[in-house]
Amino acid sequence: MERTYVKDTLEKIDQKILLKGWVDSVRDHGKITFLDLRDKTGLIQCVGQNLPKFTQESVVEITGTVVKRPAKLINEDLPTGTVELQVEELNVLSLAEELPIPIDGFADEAQIQKRFDWRWIDLRRPENKQIFNVWTSLEKGFRNHVNNAGFTQVYTPSLMKSPSESGAEVFEVKYFETKAYLAQSPQFYKQLAMASGIEKVFVVGPVFRAEPSFTTRHMTEFTGWDFEIAFIESHHEPMDEEEKMLVAGFEQVNKDLDLGVEVPSRPFPRVTMADAKKMLSDAGINSADPNDLNPEEERELSKLIKEKYNHDFVFVIDWPIEKRPFYHMRHEDNPELTKSFDLLYKGLEITTGAQREHRIDVLQKQAKEKGMPLDEIGYYLDFFRYGCPPHGGGGIGPGRIIMQMLDLKSVKEATFLPRDVNRLNP
Repeated sequence: MERTYVKDTLEKIDQKILLKGWVDSVRDHGKITFLDLRDKTGLIQCVGQNLPKFTQESVVEITGTVVKRPAKLINEDLPTGTVELQVEELNVLSLAEELPIPIDGFADEAQIQKRFDWRWIDLRRPENKQIFNVWTSLEKGFRNHVNNAGFTQVYTPSLMKSPSESGAEVFEVKYFETKAYLAQSPQFYKQLAMASGIEKVFVVGPVFRAEPSFTTRHMTEFTGWDFEIAFIESHHEPMDEEEKMLVAGFEQVNKDLDLGVEVPSRPFPRVTMADAKKMLSDAGINSADPNDLNPEEERELSKLIKEKYNHDFVFVIDWPIEKRPFYHMRHEDNPELTKSFDLLYKGLEITTGAQREHRIDVLQKQAKEKGMPLDEIGYYLDFFRYGCPPHGGGGIGPGRIIMQMLDLKSVKEATFLPRDVNRLNP
């Protein structure tokens, strides 16, 4: 008999069907046993007599007939609450031992860490499954946009001969008789794509950061979405492109899932770093670093933007050179500022981007100013010696988007298997 999914039982009333899934809960009343069966599509109550031994979270297959519940027994909390399965045969495919963590219930920080130890069990919770349904739909929307906009996806290596950023937050690994580094960003390879003539590039892959951070927004490995576009006139063009990606992603989430996510309107607010600092100062929020935004400032700035523009997103543009890498292009009329941006979503940075410097002489000069030995980045500088168009792009942290979209406490909750300073398992 072909398997039926729980969500389809409403169309199978008075029919004999086969269900497969996990035992979500058991209520034993002597000869009659009530159990809730869960599969990836939902939950249904099953009723049987003289059933074989099974436990909560055992994997079973059940043959039976779908019947309507009496009106007084309808469960309005379940989509399938108007029906139940009268069990004729139950086979245990995998008998579960006593669970090391509860499937349901609130989890504080200590419990969350224990849940991560048993992540495959914790992911059986419907609300946790929903996180990755959102991931899937968000990326589907992003991909629909980049495909329609003529982007080419490339797959960049994670092993590099030299660090892709400053080197202070890099993982060094033994590589035969030499050493290599885990990529902190596909940035250099995106620019190689620009130099090769791939004018629009999109990258999905792992990013590694060896920073000893113990915050709710940092991990040592995360998935990044990166894009780069050629022949731009300013850093506003990559911002325009990212707005379209985000709108497409949010719309896809609402199309696929009944979450009522607020789709951002375009254009997103854009404020210079100088104006952002002034807004914060006028609101009585002091700045410890005039060249950067700390987490409190990001949160407070987003509140101010929400009040002024009724928008959950804000681009902070034109960052000082002190906080930007050597390859960010600088403003001609103010070389102390870069043509760069960060994007904040509900008080959290989710993107860093810029127009890149594509002129080899200027790039070498800026690298020297940043103390970068030119011989160590020689292969990178070669990208610009033989014709490279003006270009720019950004790196997006989708885990942070999901965290803010679903009001999760930590980006780790939005991650299938999180990696941080203390976690390498499972």
